[in-house]
Amino acid sequence: MIHSQILGTGAYAPKRVLTNKDLEALVETTDQWITARTGIKERRIAAEGEDTSDMAVIAARRALAMAGCRPEDIDIIIVGTISADMPLPSCAVIVQAKLGASRAFAFDLSAACAGSLFALSIADQFIASGSAKRVLVIGAELLSRLVDWSDRNSCVLFGDAAGAMVVGPTTDPDRGLLSTHLHSDGTAADILNIPGGGSRHPQSHEVVDKNMHKVHMNGREIYKFAVRVLPAAILEALDANGLKVSDIDHIVSHQANARIVESVLERLGVPLEKCWLNLERYGNTSSASLPISLDEANRAGCLKKGDLIAMMAIGGGMAWGSALMRW
Repeated sequence: MIHSQILGTGAYAPKRVLTNKDLEALVETTDQWITARTGIKERRIAAEGEDTSDMAVIAARRALAMAGCRPEDIDIIIVGTISADMPLPSCAVIVQAKLGASRAFAFDLSAACAGSLFALSIADQFIASGSAKRVLVIGAELLSRLVDWSDRNSCVLFGDAAGAMVVGPTTDPDRGLLSTHLHSDGTAADILNIPGGGSRHPQSHEVVDKNMHKVHMNGREIYKFAVRVLPAAILEALDANGLKVSDIDHIVSHQANARIVESVLERLGVPLEKCWLNLERYGNTSSASLPISLDEANRAGCLKKGDLIAMMAIGGGMAWGSALMRW
């Protein structure tokens, strides 16, 4: 039976670091306030002239190098993002051109912070069906240009970055992706959104004046939603594979807020030491968060053959899910 495995990982974060101390000069906040409520100490900000596709390409090249693949070997490119270079065409086709991945078809996926997990699930379907041999999955976000820098509740959270995974087939029953479990609840769409710039509120002076083209969020409701659905998603994945919480070796999670991650792990009974945490260095990088964490853990040598990795992510939509993988 063919199923998919991750052949290579890569990540990229811009050079510019914006610390909590730096933010004290921009909005009414303090390092202590941000750290206590989010766990974030600093985040990366893209340089002027640096686009989402630029970050995605660097992360992709690093993943390709680890996988021993050339761009021409890639069949499909899927980019999870809500901050593409432009509304049309997709970020993925721009990435395809910059990489020189001439054989690949490419498209974007919009699931906000869960984008790379949703993209990984789609890649798995193509691999399992035999329709593709190499799929490049990327999560890339340039959120510093989508946040309201006068809103201290949201601007302190987000950073710019990209992460990538090269996915390919395996027949080894002891390795690879075991299952993915995806969910959405559109009735909660109003707790995290960008209300302006679409067909409901097209770009206009009014949209810009009211900051409707920026991220709007209700942090308290997002927290309540996340700590309810994410433990259930992990348990769903374990149950589908006849496994227990104690079988998990590593948690690789989208990191929106330290308190969310800590609460979810506490509800599951998973020690915090099993989760690769980098939120304090990058902030919330949305769809890039999960593949960056996976890449860092991978390059640090933390992931051993046969380890059971549980993944989880949640983003605007609301959209969330889980996955289990044998490394």
